Amino acid sequence: MPEPTIRTTGLTKTYFDRTVVNNLNLEVQAGEVFGLLGPNGAGKTTTILMLLGLTEPSAGRVEVLGMDPARHPLQVKARVGYLPDAVGFYEGLSGRQNLRYTARLNRIESDETEARIESVLADVGLVEVADRLAGVYSRGMRQRLGIADALLKKPGILILDEPTASIDPEGVAEILTLIRRLADDQGVTILLSSHLLHQVQAICDRVAIFVAGNVVAQGRTHELAAAGKGPEHLEVGVDADATSVRRVLGEVGSVVSVNPSRSQPRVWSVAVERGRTSEVVAKLVTAGLPVWMVKRTSDELDEVYRQYFHETEAKVS
Repeated sequence: MPEPTIRTTGLTKTYFDRTVVNNLNLEVQAGEVFGLLGPNGAGKTTTILMLLGLTEPSAGRVEVLGMDPARHPLQVKARVGYLPDAVGFYEGLSGRQNLRYTARLNRIESDETEARIESVLADVGLVEVADRLAGVYSRGMRQRLGIADALLKKPGILILDEPTASIDPEGVAEILTLIRRLADDQGVTILLSSHLLHQVQAICDRVAIFVAGNVVAQGRTHELAAAGKGPEHLEVGVDADATSVRRVLGEVGSVVSVNPSRSQPRVWSVAVERGRTSEVVAKLVTAGLPVWMVKRTSDELDEVYRQYFHETEAKVS
């Protein structure tokens, strides 16, 4: 395996007597979209600040592109693009003019500036509105301009803190598609922080779930779900009357509960002991009840998160 672009070992941050990030061990590979997921106040933003060298760890180590951000903050910032949760621009300047200002701050050669600005505007889909004042941009347009701003320096890593917060559904879809494209087409490593779990499930290669400063689980979503302790939840489509479905599934010892779907006819929500899904299907088919759909829903990221969150709360209490 190549060296990870981001690595933390025992990374800890304490403010007075409160530990905000506790013993974080993390590796993010090149070209990966990695999600830091959890509620506000869980330690995600503090982790990002340590990765950028904007605050020093209380303990542990952190490497970004092989460098220690606390010792080499300028070198790290030169190679890492960052979109904070509250991005700001000069509202009396156009989107293009704001990017020119950023180019000067980053000491980009003047003969490269315009071509690079045009390139990042195309990346984020803002070419047609680039000469409008930033003050009239929607929240989604401002976020895309923020990503363009972060891409100007051609970073190897892009860190996005709550990039879809307070954006309408269409804008969210555009931002998520853009993030996935940057990783797939340009090989940019992307670290994404969010509390909107269901939105990032489709684009993150792996996730780390934060609860009260601790990463309680990390990996691919389906791997986290498979490691769970509760029952698996299925949506089962059956062409049969309700009495027959309840009778047949009631005879399966591994079935925990059977309830009709509230939104879809002939669909049943079935909770079954982990690893015993095949028994449900086999019993229905053997009884002559036509099964037209079986969908596992227990690996949805929000459900996985709730499981780990409640387990951690129970340990604390």
